[in-house]
Amino acid sequence: MATLKPFKAFRPKPEFAAEVAAKPYDVLNSDEARKEVQGHPLSFLHVGKPEIDLDPSIDHYDAKVYLKGKENLQQLISKEILLQDSEPYFYIYAQTMNGNTQYGIVGCASVEEYWNDTIKKHELTRKDKEEDRCNHVRVTNAHTGPIFLTYPDNTEINSLVAELVTQKPENDHTASDGVRHQSWVIKEKRIIEKLQTLFGSVKNFYVADGHHRSAAAAIVGKERAKANPHHKGDEEYNYFLAVCFPANQLRIMDYNRVVKDLNGLTKEEFFAKCKENFTITKSQIPVHPNEKGEFGVYIEGEWFTMEADETLLDQSDPVENLDVAILQRYVLESILGIKDIRTDKRIDFVGGIRGLSELEKRVNSGEMKLAFSMFPTSIHELISIADAGKIMPPKSTWFEPKLRDGLFIHFLD
Repeated sequence: MATLKPFKAFRPKPEFAAEVAAKPYDVLNSDEARKEVQGHPLSFLHVGKPEIDLDPSIDHYDAKVYLKGKENLQQLISKEILLQDSEPYFYIYAQTMNGNTQYGIVGCASVEEYWNDTIKKHELTRKDKEEDRCNHVRVTNAHTGPIFLTYPDNTEINSLVAELVTQKPENDHTASDGVRHQSWVIKEKRIIEKLQTLFGSVKNFYVADGHHRSAAAAIVGKERAKANPHHKGDEEYNYFLAVCFPANQLRIMDYNRVVKDLNGLTKEEFFAKCKENFTITKSQIPVHPNEKGEFGVYIEGEWFTMEADETLLDQSDPVENLDVAILQRYVLESILGIKDIRTDKRIDFVGGIRGLSELEKRVNSGEMKLAFSMFPTSIHELISIADAGKIMPPKSTWFEPKLRDGLFIHFLD
């Protein structure tokens, strides 16, 4: 069964929360982050992406980068922008986007349960990105960005949270992107103990977003345990910062693809090969797929709808049945020659939050030759694949809204 533990969070004073809260380190590149922090010296991007405060030529994995992150974090603490709670608490973190609100419990999940697969994963991680986040944790001695976990709906947890959020939130602000962020502190021991008991009946947590951060937390936790001759198992490094949301409240957006070339084919030759497995129809409007097996294609200023033959939908295998897997197998690999989308430089990915206009922009600029718009993977598919012990193809899910960094920080000791 899953473990969620209260902890003594470092949190921004309520009057600073809106300025401190920042997008996760991995949704902005360094140039975008530099622009984002202009006029915002308290932004937590200075901690999560500290290369923005160094010469742009620096290697992002240079030791100086992590030391700068530690320095920036310590400054926020020394200036009392961030304060630590005196007792271990749980917290509620709510996000509202486009009229939909999701309520998560903030606490610490177990490193041991990460390794024994009580916390289930659905993506492979890249070693370079793992090591980057490991170094960030090692040097700052903190988990500065929460892991986004989900779990099957639990009516008792939902009812308790619904009761608690009737109180006035400690933090309530709307970010520049229109997403509202609210948080409550759960201080009453009776409620904390009840939540721990309720989560103890949850069989599994699932990593929805944050595979590299959770892997890094688990790796560093294991390192700390091995290095401690007096290790007992209850030290803070045995746990990592997480926000746990019930599955029915989550929304997964499309994760679209853009490709640099047609692998030596003309547009007509490309479509001729696609028609072996898909029905293709020209569209007068941008194509946002409405159902599984439907794809949008944008090429040379035109949109097309591409529908997969029913024979491609293999219901017996939850991975092979994913739209991203169908596109990979029958188009990207077999026609365009893109064998490994994790490493091939001819393909890139665009989160659905950027809209179909971003796909048009990337193609119209000449940077890319064509774009594919996707039907979103469902949370049910994610859980089914994780339960089966299988791995999704890379870039299968895009969760929105993104959790903000800086609202809760967990130190390893």
